Amino acid sequence: MKKLVLIAAIWTLLSISNGWADSEVIGHVRIADGEIHLVRGETRKKAEIGDEVYRRDVVETGDDGAVGITFIDNTVFSAGPNSSIMLELYDYDSAEFKGNLLARMDRGTLSVVSGDIARTSPEAMKIKTPTAILAVRGTTFLVRVED
Repeated sequence: MKKLVLIAAIWTLLSISNGWADSEVIGHVRIADGEIHLVRGETRKKAEIGDEVYRRDVVETGDDGAVGITFIDNTVFSAGPNSSIMLELYDYDSAEFKGNLLARMDRGTLSVVSGDIARTSPEAMKIKTPTAILAVRGTTFLVRVED
């Protein structure tokens, strides 16, 4: 029995350290138009309205793609054609209305309407591009990253 408990504890620690424990829903796809994919680990699937979004997901849009994602803190991301955005970090405590959001944007356009995270802790929301890290201080902004 002690071996079983030890193995379970080791498995849990390995899962957390390897990012396998990112199974908490952080948002949902609310708008899906054209070619849109969610990439989760090695899995790439066509995104549809209502799909769950998780920490470390990559959202990709094609030439005709547009996607809208609403996060659990009411932050809204709207990405246009040819965009690639990885949701690197997302932690949110709904009791305290505090958390952290870090998204990496490799290309495309992104419109953001910030929710509770940026309202309670403006320094806690950041967008990383190939050339800069944008710390959110306002409630609405647009980012464009060209190839």
